[in-house]
Amino acid sequence: MNLRDTLRINENGHLEIGGADTSRLAKEYGTPLYVLDVAYIQKVATAFRKTLTEKYGDGAVAFASKAFSTEAIYKLIFKLGLYSDSVSEGEIYTALKGGMPAERLVFHGNNKLPREMEFAVASDVGYIVIDAVDEPEILDKIAENAGKIQRVLVRLNPGVEAHTHQFVQTSREDGKFGFSIKNGDADEFIKKMYGYKNLKFVGIHCHIGSQIFDRNAFGLAIEVMTDYMKKLRDAYGITIEVLNLGGGFGVHYTEKDPLYTAEDYAGYVAFIAETLKKAIAAKKLAKPFLIIEPGRSLIAEAGITLYTVGAIKDIKGIKKYYAIDGGMFENPRYALYRSEYSAIVANKANEPFSETVTLTGKCCESGDMIAEGIPLQKAVRGDLVAVFSTGAYNYSMSMHYNSNLTPPVVMVKDGKADYAVKPESYEDLVRNQNIPDFI
Repeated sequence: MNLRDTLRINENGHLEIGGADTSRLAKEYGTPLYVLDVAYIQKVATAFRKTLTEKYGDGAVAFASKAFSTEAIYKLIFKLGLYSDSVSEGEIYTALKGGMPAERLVFHGNNKLPREMEFAVASDVGYIVIDAVDEPEILDKIAENAGKIQRVLVRLNPGVEAHTHQFVQTSREDGKFGFSIKNGDADEFIKKMYGYKNLKFVGIHCHIGSQIFDRNAFGLAIEVMTDYMKKLRDAYGITIEVLNLGGGFGVHYTEKDPLYTAEDYAGYVAFIAETLKKAIAAKKLAKPFLIIEPGRSLIAEAGITLYTVGAIKDIKGIKKYYAIDGGMFENPRYALYRSEYSAIVANKANEPFSETVTLTGKCCESGDMIAEGIPLQKAVRGDLVAVFSTGAYNYSMSMHYNSNLTPPVVMVKDGKADYAVKPESYEDLVRNQNIPDFI
C-alpha cells in the first residue's frame, strides 16, 4: 500500500480516501464503485508542470487521457495548466466538452479514421501525430477542404526497449507504432512531409513503453532522439521545433513496485529536462518545445475500487476465494495481461493480514479474477474490499460483459464527494438495442 495523507486508515479502523470514509462512500453510492482522490491528482500534476517549467522552460505536460477520459478530469487538468492527448474522436469530443481548449490537444493513433481526422481538424486540435504511411495524404486533403494548416508531428520508433510486460512495450523494432529510425523509414517519410501544402511538420514523437522505473531508459531515448534531430539538421536542413517524449512513468501496484511521491515524479521530470538540455547543448541543436505525456502516473494511484464481498469458497489446502460484486467487466486488466494489484478489507483496515486469497469476480468466466494469492484480512460476506491503484485503465476499459452495468465514478476531496460519472441503469444498457421487424 502506498498510503499518504489523503489515503489512510482512520481512527475508526476504516480506509479513508480524500477525507471520506470508504464505508460511508459504499453506503451512499453503492458498490462496485470507482473513487478518485482529487488532491492527489492535483499534487502530482502540479509537480510535473512546475518542475518542467523550472528545469526546462518552454514545454507542456499532456495528460495521456486514454488512462481515464471523462469531462471532469479534463476540466481538472486544464485548471492545473496541463495539455491532454487523445487517441480517438470520442476522447477529443469528451475533452472539448470538459472545457479543454482544442489547441492544447495532441491527437495520436496508428489508424486514425478519416472522420476522426476531419473532426480533429475542424476542432482546431493543436497537434496531430502522424503514424501511418498514407495518413499525410488523407490529412492534407482534409485540411485543404477545411481551409486550414494543420500542425503535425511524426511518431518515431527509436528502438529503445523499456523493460516492462511485452503487451505494453511500444518501442520494439517489430511494434505497430512509429517509423523506425534504425532502418531509415523515418528519414524517407519525414522528407516527404514537406510536400504537403496544408500540413506543417513541426516535430517528432516517441513513446518507449509503460510502467517504467528506470530513468536510464528515458535518458537513452533522449540520446537517440537528439542524435536523430542532429542528423535531420545536418543531412537535410530540417529543424525540429517540438519534441514529444511520451510518458510511461511507473506507479505502485504491489510491494514489488517502488513507493513514489509527487516529489519522486518531479525528479523524473528534472532528470528528463536536464538530460535533454545537456544533449541539445552538446549537439548544438535549437531548443525544442518539450512535451511529456504522463497518464497512469497522474491518475492510477489516485483511484481505488470498492467492492462488497459475497460468496467465500475455501478449497482446503489449495485456494481461498473472496467473490466480489465486480469483476472483469469493470477491470479486465488481470484477464488481459495478469496485472497485479494489492487490496485491503476497507472496513477492517487496522486488522492483521491473516489470509491469502484470490479476489474473483461475478462474471461467468474462469479467468475472471482481480488478484490471485494476495494477503488480506479475514472477511465475511458484506465486508468492503478496496483495490488500490485502479484510477488508470479501469473505468476506461470497462464493458458490459454479462450485461453488467459500468460502475459510477466518484471524486473526493476534503471529505466531499460527488459523481464524475453517474450510475448506469438497465435502461441505459438496452437503450440502443433494437428488434428488427423481420424477427
